[in-house]
Amino acid sequence: MSDKPSIPKGTRDFSPLEMARRNFIFDATRSVFTVYGYLPIETPAMENLSSLTGKYGDEGDKLLFRILNSGDFKSRLSEEEWRGSTSGQLAGMICEKGLRYDLTVPFARYVVQHRNEITFPFKRYQIQPVWRADRPQRGRYREFYQCDVDVIGSDSLLNEFELIRIMDDVFRALGLQVVIRFNNRKVLAGIVDAIGAGGRMVQVTTAIDKLEKLGMEKVMEELASRGVGGDSLEKLKPILLLEGTGREKLAILADFLKNSEIGMEGLTEIGQIMGYIESASPGSEVLFDTTLARGLDYYTGTIFEVKSTEMEMGSICGGGRYDDLTGIFGLEGISGVGVSFGADRIYDVMDQLGKFPARGPMDTVVLFVNFGERESVSVIPLLNRLRGRGIASELYPDSVKMKKQMSYANSRGIPFVALIGEQEVKEGVVTLKEMGSGNQERLSPDELVERLAQQTWNF
Repeated sequence: MSDKPSIPKGTRDFSPLEMARRNFIFDATRSVFTVYGYLPIETPAMENLSSLTGKYGDEGDKLLFRILNSGDFKSRLSEEEWRGSTSGQLAGMICEKGLRYDLTVPFARYVVQHRNEITFPFKRYQIQPVWRADRPQRGRYREFYQCDVDVIGSDSLLNEFELIRIMDDVFRALGLQVVIRFNNRKVLAGIVDAIGAGGRMVQVTTAIDKLEKLGMEKVMEELASRGVGGDSLEKLKPILLLEGTGREKLAILADFLKNSEIGMEGLTEIGQIMGYIESASPGSEVLFDTTLARGLDYYTGTIFEVKSTEMEMGSICGGGRYDDLTGIFGLEGISGVGVSFGADRIYDVMDQLGKFPARGPMDTVVLFVNFGERESVSVIPLLNRLRGRGIASELYPDSVKMKKQMSYANSRGIPFVALIGEQEVKEGVVTLKEMGSGNQERLSPDELVERLAQQTWNF
């Protein structure tokens, strides 16, 4: 007996209702991206491992899904290589490709590969799935969609401000209340130097990135285990506990980092972004947060993270500036900045908060009952007229009992049923039944089209 069909852990099937809701998220983000002048691209699901490895740090590299080479890969290895290699070494020898971990690194590869076709600054958006060999849990999947928006080929901090506005516009369009937190990797680098932990930037930022989840004590323990001394930890604590307005935090940090050139450079950038925010404040709360670290190694300047203020959930959007990502692929001196919207986490937040509209814009509005071949022929021209006006319409395909056709309309949530039986054909009218109230009215074909065209539908 065969096993019951199943799908891999961390992946999901999506029903028509779920797809309608997901498309609502995608359409909202896409419309905002387009208004700001961003252009769409797509990249392959798989990339060469040489393009992916070394871009996400050691922890990120461990989460890459590797694709086994096709053909007789075993015959290409010696017995010594096959038996004497670690799992990691063996994977490197029998896997040359991997599923993309995010959309940013493939985008950098795309820019380098197509640089002669691109006009800089290049503003692009990309809505596609990514894969991570992570442990599945609430809000964390192995296959999930990202909605990325980036601008590359410009150092201007106006781009950071524009991304803040984009994040604000997207979440307001989705009806979500969020806080947008930002920091700067240069400030973090300055802090690492100022506490006397120079050379341990990765260790410090990776630990700080876990502060909200683990708490201060556990983070301090982790840093100590990574070789950060007690004196350094005592200097770090008050910086991570900074309170006050953004400007007040800047003033304290300016004194703390006065001997750090890179730290002061980061503070100058944060101050400039604050000035833009103060000139045109977004609707969402925007906070300068010294505890925001974001662990990806390729960020070099401003970093962002967005969380819901209405429920507990991990970040639902994040990103930052990367000054040398394209340099890894041979194109030096091209700076970029972008953010990624986690569509699946956004979906979970909206679903649990009941934020999705009741109906989709393309949900069927009217179902025509099938009374038989002759009556169906009379329905077809009217059906075409409705669809031509953008009104989603169906004719039940089989001439079965009325109860079954009505049950279909109810289960689909179709608000109207149209009846063109023998009597309606003779009189040239349509009986329109509103399923919610049970009210019926007799309309001419022209009246029916206008009646349904003028109906306001709430998604």
